[in-house]
Amino acid sequence: MFSRSQAKAFFLIGTALCSFVFLGLTVDTFRQMPQLTNAHNLSPEVIKGKHLWDVNNCMGCHTLLGEGGYYAPELTKVYERRGPAFIKAMLTDPESMYPGRRKMQAYDLTEEEMDAFVAFFKWVGEMDLQGFPPKPQLLPVAVPAAGQGGIAETMAQPKVFNQMCVACHSMNGQGGMVGPALDNIGSKMTKAELIAWITDPKAVKPETTMPKLPLSEADVIELAAYLTLLKSPTSDPSIDQQEAK
Repeated sequence: MFSRSQAKAFFLIGTALCSFVFLGLTVDTFRQMPQLTNAHNLSPEVIKGKHLWDVNNCMGCHTLLGEGGYYAPELTKVYERRGPAFIKAMLTDPESMYPGRRKMQAYDLTEEEMDAFVAFFKWVGEMDLQGFPPKPQLLPVAVPAAGQGGIAETMAQPKVFNQMCVACHSMNGQGGMVGPALDNIGSKMTKAELIAWITDPKAVKPETTMPKLPLSEADVIELAAYLTLLKSPTSDPSIDQQEAK
């Protein structure tokens, strides 16, 4: 049992020690901040992207680095998760990417402003955040099943598939539910049909809700070749590989 003088001394010494530790940790944090945030990569384009983020009040709906609203998706790792093509597509016309499911305003941004946003998200995503935000404990997205003729071994899955396609489509139950599942799409469409569809969906089917994606010709061809291989287990593997070429 402390006496009054001992309790006072304990309080003062404890407060002083805790204050010293707090100040030390604060100084150390500021010392490490330039390295952890890659401050040397703060280009004029990144700074412009940060300015656009602020003036458009993006934080009113989105969360970035743990701060912001929870109405819309968290964007700290959006560059890694979705890639630049998807980001620019959302900034161009949010409603077309998720018909009837996204209420994000179209801000009528210029190409230069969208590039600045992409640069800003890339810089944020490359920060060393000591494991924040934690990655969700989910099964790998859109991995072909083992019984589909060795698809995973015959052709690498295009990066754009998991960045853009699974936003609306699913495979093996993983992914979006806006569009049809893609597990056996190769049994329904040829490579030429897939190329035409991916290039301009509305030119093939005017009433479709799928938007025209901002993909390069090389991306379209690679994606179509991959999708051609997604057939039912009863398909002939030799034919699958011939159609993918």
